[in-house]
Amino acid sequence: MSSTKEVLRRAVEQRRGLVVPGAFNAMSARTVAENGFEAVYVTGAGVTNMYFGMPDLSFVGLHEIAEHTARIRDVVDIPVIVDADTGFGNAVNTYRTVQVLERAGADAIQLEDQIFPKKCGHFAGKDVIDIADMESKIKAAVDARKDSNLLIIGRTDAAAVHGFDAAIERAQRMGEAGADILFVEAVEQEEQIRRIPTLLDRPLLMNIVIGGKSPTFDASVLAQMGFSLVLYANAALQGAVAGMNRALSTLKKNGRLDEDPALVTPFAERQRLVNKGFYDGLEEKYRSNS
Repeated sequence: MSSTKEVLRRAVEQRRGLVVPGAFNAMSARTVAENGFEAVYVTGAGVTNMYFGMPDLSFVGLHEIAEHTARIRDVVDIPVIVDADTGFGNAVNTYRTVQVLERAGADAIQLEDQIFPKKCGHFAGKDVIDIADMESKIKAAVDARKDSNLLIIGRTDAAAVHGFDAAIERAQRMGEAGADILFVEAVEQEEQIRRIPTLLDRPLLMNIVIGGKSPTFDASVLAQMGFSLVLYANAALQGAVAGMNRALSTLKKNGRLDEDPALVTPFAERQRLVNKGFYDGLEEKYRSNS
């Protein structure tokens, strides 16, 4: 039976525009899997927003991401891609980061070239480290993995800082350093996005940020261009917040809230999602007869 790492590697190699939603906790990851998606992404921005109630400005650390990764790994059987920000330090820190996240259950780990403290890729005011330092981080990540099927994703935020051509050059150098997948973040022009697969020879990730700087394409169109993965890192988060606001505004307005599936997940469905029936079975199995 293939491991989730092998499954993900094969999907990436097919370059078919696989849509990967982000998850910010175990329940959101299970919902991603329940909806038939083939992989899930542990989003650093989503964890920061939903766990801390803070913006994506490097407030989350390795151990929070590792904990969320482990909890998500526990509840889904699909591949798990993990956002490791800048590797939480230099190349030595990155080595440790990959070890920790691989043990936690990651099947792919994303590393980016922003300076610390990093920012959301679609925020203004970003900057990037020297490319030689980023190459060292990629090499450290490759050396640290125990399973060669663990994928390393090299992300560059240089397009907003030094321009598109510089971003392509940096991505190419990350590939030469050993990155399995390349990710050029926050490209703002449609024509440039279409050029990326013609300029880089590794599997590619396209990040769709709803309301962000990059134009939106259908996944089928991105597949035709040659992208392997289409990331919707915070679609579930934005949908969850919208749903909470709908339910709570109705409660505030009416002073009551009934089990309306248009507003709330039914109680029974909520228990199914958290696998209550399984634990009821265990309780029955181990009930003392005394």
